[in-house]
Amino acid sequence: MNNTEVRQQINQYLDGLSSERLELVADFLAYLADKESEDATEELVNIPGFIESFQRGKKDVSEGRVKSWRTIRSELHHSPLIACGEGVGGGVLVPHSTENRYSKAVKSSITPKERSLPP
Repeated sequence: MNNTEVRQQINQYLDGLSSERLELVADFLAYLADKESEDATEELVNIPGFIESFQRGKKDVSEGRVKSWRTIRSELHHSPLIACGEGVGGGVLVPHSTENRYSKAVKSSITPKERSLPP
């Protein structure tokens, strides 16, 4: 079942419950929501260096050392270099315009037969 079907089935069950049972369902859903939130928090806390990084971020915000995401996006868009890689602070800087390099690699991997096929 997909999410929509599950929600429809839940609503059908809810429609047949008494007020007392609805309160019980609401309490159980609150418990599940709290548990999911706790699990997500635990996952974050277990990332090495997360707490320290989070504290630095909070301090930066309180001291006004922040930029809007639009400013950052604009700066990256106009930069001759972009950051590539995984992880916080990881990766390398590469030229922003990589289309030509990749298009040559893609073109060279296409066989002559594939080139003659209609789109």
